[in-house]
Amino acid sequence: MAKEDLNIVESPRNGVYDDDKVSSSDVPAKYRGTTTDQHDMLVLGKKQVLRRNFKFVTMLGFASTVMVAWEILPIISVFALEDGGTPIVFWGLLIGTIGMTFVYASLAEMASMCPTAGGQYHWVSEFAPPRFQKGLSYSVGWLLAIGWQVYLAGVCFMVGGVIQGLIALNVPDYQWHAYHATLLTIAIIAFSIVFNTALAVRLPLIEGVVLILHVAGLFAIIIPLWIMAPRGDAHDTLLVFEDNGGWGNTGLSSMIGLTSIVGLLIGYDCSVHMSEEVQDASKTIPKVIMWSVVPNALMCLVMGVTFIFCIGDLDTVLDSPTGQPFIQVFYNATGSYAGTTVMTVILVIMLTSACISEVATASRQIWSFARDRGLPGSAWLAQVSPGWNIPLRAVCVSMVVSSLLSLINIGSYTALNAINSLGGTSILFSYFITIGCLVWRRLCGAPLPSRRWSLGKYGLAVNIAALIFVTPILFFYVWPLSEPVTAANMNWSSPMFFAVLIIAAIYYWLYARHVYTGPVVLVKREE
Repeated sequence: MAKEDLNIVESPRNGVYDDDKVSSSDVPAKYRGTTTDQHDMLVLGKKQVLRRNFKFVTMLGFASTVMVAWEILPIISVFALEDGGTPIVFWGLLIGTIGMTFVYASLAEMASMCPTAGGQYHWVSEFAPPRFQKGLSYSVGWLLAIGWQVYLAGVCFMVGGVIQGLIALNVPDYQWHAYHATLLTIAIIAFSIVFNTALAVRLPLIEGVVLILHVAGLFAIIIPLWIMAPRGDAHDTLLVFEDNGGWGNTGLSSMIGLTSIVGLLIGYDCSVHMSEEVQDASKTIPKVIMWSVVPNALMCLVMGVTFIFCIGDLDTVLDSPTGQPFIQVFYNATGSYAGTTVMTVILVIMLTSACISEVATASRQIWSFARDRGLPGSAWLAQVSPGWNIPLRAVCVSMVVSSLLSLINIGSYTALNAINSLGGTSILFSYFITIGCLVWRRLCGAPLPSRRWSLGKYGLAVNIAALIFVTPILFFYVWPLSEPVTAANMNWSSPMFFAVLIIAAIYYWLYARHVYTGPVVLVKREE
């Protein structure tokens, strides 16, 4: 048996179905990774069926463009302005950067122990108390699947909304229709699918180029704003918190607004779900996580400070005929339709690149979970077509799901927002469960597996700090933005969250409990 085929076991017990004819030998030799990668796959009980064509820089570009934190901030900052005002944008980014660094340091260490596309649900399967491993792992797998599918639909819809706002800026008699945004969303999804199928082998090169645009684009936005926009008073901008949501308590209002800012930093586990396409993954992925979080958070802080100081009259901005307050900020600063259009197009390009990358993340996550028989139709969904070396069926499913979600906007924008709010709640909850299992393992379980990126003696303290930070964020993440609460402004993430878990539980009871065992049963670690 050839060395590169040592990890091939044609059996459902390794998480790959017998009717999947792809083997490690079908992957070109240059894409099979290092000997460490091959050993890791053997230990984890998986076959190498995807191309390992990402390295550190291209993976850093991938992670940065999935999140596009500074690009999204002008779009979603309107929620923070309602609860907390301009100060919560600044202080929220500072607090969020520190707190989420603890979270991602914890995830990075686990990624080094188990570099698999399964990510959190695999780690829970290994590190949870034995009696809870199967149930918790299955639940986290569903949270991730739903979370990333919803994130993909949300970002694509965001691009469609920005394009619609750009049309409204340049066409004074433009008539708004909800289906316009839906059609634009589906077009963005289709465009993203092309890059993840026909151009999949070029995706690392594309991500490297986009990383340059990601950095350069920030300066293309902030320089005109600082030069041309009216400047806010430092004291009022940074220290005068506001309760525009009608809660009657500035502190409560600010905590609710804080979650929308911290939400910008949720999702850097995206690189984890690409682990089986990264060379030297057990070392590269942890580095990518940390190098993507801190620099991008700092870029987001620069954008945030610029935006709140240059926002001008808030009422005028919020009543913008474009439907996008940040476009009005750009126009108020430049006084030019052409200048505003160019600045907005930069954001459109970067957000579109995020859609391309999120298709990859979302599809790899559901492919991995299907490989372990956690989803309906797993036997079909887990297959990788020979010659493609990508989970083509999972990519197509991601396109269908996102397109269907975008159709909801035609009937109810509130319903679409309700589903989108589920994404952050699901992924953040997966972090909480996963890190909680790691804390249990450190305190009560067997020694942790060897890893090439370690927190050392500070590991337990970092893990506990992460849990302390995530707990209040999770609590306030599901609160509505204003009071009194109505069906129109209700934050539906909590009922949607439990609805998903109920659906998962029903499927588990009817079928999955007979076939889903959790990735831990396949792991073959040396004692």
